[in-house]
Amino acid sequence: MTTPRLVAFDLDDTLAASKSAIDPRIAAHLRALLTRVDVAIISGGNEQQFRSQVIENLGEADAASLGRLHLLPTCGTRYLRHDGSEFTTVYAHDLSDEEKSSALLALREEAERLGLWEQNPWGDILEDRGSQITFSALGQKAPSDAKHAWDPSGQKRLTLRDAVAARLPALEVRAGGSTSIDITRAGIDKAYGMRSLTEHTGIPLDDMLFYGDRLDEGGNDYPVLAMGVRSIAVSGWEDTATKLDELIPTL
Repeated sequence: MTTPRLVAFDLDDTLAASKSAIDPRIAAHLRALLTRVDVAIISGGNEQQFRSQVIENLGEADAASLGRLHLLPTCGTRYLRHDGSEFTTVYAHDLSDEEKSSALLALREEAERLGLWEQNPWGDILEDRGSQITFSALGQKAPSDAKHAWDPSGQKRLTLRDAVAARLPALEVRAGGSTSIDITRAGIDKAYGMRSLTEHTGIPLDDMLFYGDRLDEGGNDYPVLAMGVRSIAVSGWEDTATKLDELIPTL
């Protein structure tokens, strides 16, 4: 196995608990990685989540290190790089108003038909993230324990994903985090994001390593595995931290 030149991660349930700040242990690992290799974070979360969960909790990192950090929110439909002073947008593939309306309608109707529409959610169930429509079964602000208890086998998400995908053949529909479904433009998923990294960094896919918790077929990390990038399955941020304890000394 060759030493990776770029290490990429999913965010929720890989680098952090869902919608939570990264732990100081993960922050230290990211800073250590950034002194050695390029680092990418590619997740279904929106740009603000990346900033609040990661950037605001990364700790001291110099401009050179931050220049090696690649942020790809909403499953790679957006790409941000550090310009020496702040993270700015490289590209954004936003959905059209018609695509958004169709996605929102399909998610609501299929969730209701399948008995998966929560009557008392923690926050909004449906969210327009510009380049992605996201369904969160228990609401955007649901606590982690409730989210993990909702669908431990993943069957609810996959059933809903299949039903929605059948109605939206022109869009990409993927099971996301522990309670979510993500919808983007067709062909623009995490695999698209990883290919974009090769274009912008010059680092080939063979020299990349990816960590994610949803590498199962139909999961939103699966496109990275399917395109041939070396991928490591993790069961949470603690598992990721342990695996990075082993990786970092080898770089």
